[in-house]
Amino acid sequence: MSGAGPAPRPEPGPVPLWNIANVLTASRLVMVPLFVVFMFLEDTGWRFAAFAVFVIAAVTDHVDGEIARRRNLVTDFGKVADPIADKALTGAALIVLSLLGELWWWVTVAILVRELGITLLRFAVIRHGVIPASRGGKLKTVLQVVAISIYLFPLPEPLAILGPVAMGAALVVTLWTGADYVVQAVRLRGNRTPGAASG
Repeated sequence: MSGAGPAPRPEPGPVPLWNIANVLTASRLVMVPLFVVFMFLEDTGWRFAAFAVFVIAAVTDHVDGEIARRRNLVTDFGKVADPIADKALTGAALIVLSLLGELWWWVTVAILVRELGITLLRFAVIRHGVIPASRGGKLKTVLQVVAISIYLFPLPEPLAILGPVAMGAALVVTLWTGADYVVQAVRLRGNRTPGAASG
């Protein structure tokens, strides 16, 4: 029959919960206690194993998000579990390093308070709008992973200074981006206040 248009594309079906992206996210959650156990086993070989688990878990944090976006596998579970797994991994690493006396507690507390505070802040203002992830936030995550990885890897004494230097940079960017998110939240709340001029 002439003149007929192209057949409509079928509507995409529901995204399965246990897709490859969510499996990677769940595996990262499982790797957190495994990493902690390896850290407390007093042997250099186990320390290398803990380092390997941390790096693999950190890589999956990037991979699962890319897969979910490219293959249209974004789910509500992934949206919730991914940031939880991310913060559980870095938080566990920071706490363990402090428990072992390798990282000052005030650094761990400052980073964890910032992470928890910004997470709660996002939930508090979500009815006014969403605070998007910034480039600074992504840089913060990369610096934290790099700094923790340096602390985890047994370096010879001349290179051990790289750990505090990298962690210092991570701490500065972590606190700076935290302050930026607070400013964004205040502006977002002000713009959405009833009676405010529309634009």
